[in-house]
Amino acid sequence: MEFLIGVLVLVVGLLVSIALHELGHMIPAKRFGVLVSEYFVGFGPRLWSRRRGETEYGIKAIPLGGYVRLVGMVPPASAVKPVRIGGWAGRLIEDTRAQAEEEIPAGQDHRAFYHLTWWRKAIVMLGGPLVNLVLAILIFTAVLSFVGLPTQTLQVASVVQCVPAAGTSECTADDPAAPAAAAGIEAGDVFVSADGVALDEWTDLTAYVASHPGEEIALVVDRGGELVDLTVTPASRTVYAADDEGEPLLDAAGEPVTEEIGYLGVYSLTEAQQQPVWSGAELTWQYLGQTMGVIIDLPAQVYHVGRAAVGLEERTADSVIGVVGVGRISGEIASADVDGYSMGERMADMLMLLGGLNLALFAFNMIPLVPLDGGHVASALWQGIKNGWARLRGAARPRPVDVARMMPVAYGVFALLLVMGAVLVYADIVAPVTIA
Repeated sequence: MEFLIGVLVLVVGLLVSIALHELGHMIPAKRFGVLVSEYFVGFGPRLWSRRRGETEYGIKAIPLGGYVRLVGMVPPASAVKPVRIGGWAGRLIEDTRAQAEEEIPAGQDHRAFYHLTWWRKAIVMLGGPLVNLVLAILIFTAVLSFVGLPTQTLQVASVVQCVPAAGTSECTADDPAAPAAAAGIEAGDVFVSADGVALDEWTDLTAYVASHPGEEIALVVDRGGELVDLTVTPASRTVYAADDEGEPLLDAAGEPVTEEIGYLGVYSLTEAQQQPVWSGAELTWQYLGQTMGVIIDLPAQVYHVGRAAVGLEERTADSVIGVVGVGRISGEIASADVDGYSMGERMADMLMLLGGLNLALFAFNMIPLVPLDGGHVASALWQGIKNGWARLRGAARPRPVDVARMMPVAYGVFALLLVMGAVLVYADIVAPVTIA
């Protein structure tokens, strides 16, 4: 039941995000006088609709998107240069133009989208993605600044009783006692200093211990308000070395590089610590860079996901996922059987997932290819460049950018998106990424 609730929370959040995205297009379009005939959340069969004024509002059966129909996005043949393209591409262009002209009611041509100035077109098409960006910032800010970020503290949650063998975490009778247990460190102790150096955060302690394998360290801990002096000698453990990004380091022969680090044997108590109000924007910027990297590498990512779906390779934990995969993760967060994992923490994690999804919607929609919003923004900017160049030359105002000419590209992009979406859905079912 908890799993289904998690999925439902994600679906509702996604639908709200889509609805607000489409409002981001519709509101400025109406402000600029464009005739908006439809506003729908979802695709496929109509479940419910109601007409208010000149716009029909409704919900459709497949909750994987939405749209607003802006009348006159494609200029008529009389407003653009003649098309000299034959074959199926030429027929597609002419059919698209004819359908767009039929949508314009008699006497309403002046309210067609193609009449807008280039900067108004850009505002309308940027409105949707910018809503998703703002939602991501607001969600991240709410979670980080009001709920808090899970942070390791200097307080001991538990003490490991042994130094487990390399590659394991379980203790056996043959394993030596952990340095922390041998030194008398107890759950609840708060680390104050190491060798006289004050400790401000958990990473200060772990870095100091790691750099002193086999060396005696003088520790001071706060135990119930009393400072206690302890002496500990970290055990030496062999681990694989990694770079600043966590990737394993390789030697000249391509073998993993190992290093000796100190091991103490304690777990930190994790607490939610509220972050500064600007932390949400900072995290958005950080995630945006990562998201753009994923989009650039998307064809290769989907290729490997497809191979994993048919059993030719293992699907990695950092693999790109689709809507089904995101829903599964949301369900696993809601139903995770983890001690101390409160409902508030579960909701915070699901909200972070929804924030990341909104950020992905922003980044993906800004790809400068039709039918995505970024393609229409690029068309508007090109119109602005043409207009500016004409003014510099003292020439007449250029004709509108002919969006119909982009339809062959739009259909190709749409087909590619359908294929990639189908691959991700199938892979998320047969070879899912899981956090369980």
